[in-house]
Amino acid sequence: MKLSYYPETDSLYIDLADRSSVESKEVSEGVVLDYDADGNLVGIDIDNASKKLELNELVLSKLPSQTQTLSA
Repeated sequence: MKLSYYPETDSLYIDLADRSSVESKEVSEGVVLDYDADGNLVGIDIDNASKKLELNELVLSKLPSQTQTLSA
């Protein structure tokens, strides 16, 4: 999973899988879910992210795999 924030558009994209999306559905204002060809959720796009989310902190808890920390 990869989180990418774009300050110029105040949007956050959450890549859930390394597969291309073929369909997108807006589930609420400014929140779009992307699906692959099999109907699996592969990404989440959030517009106006700083107004909808707490972007100043990210907490990872009990993940079943190794974590990698990167900073911008």
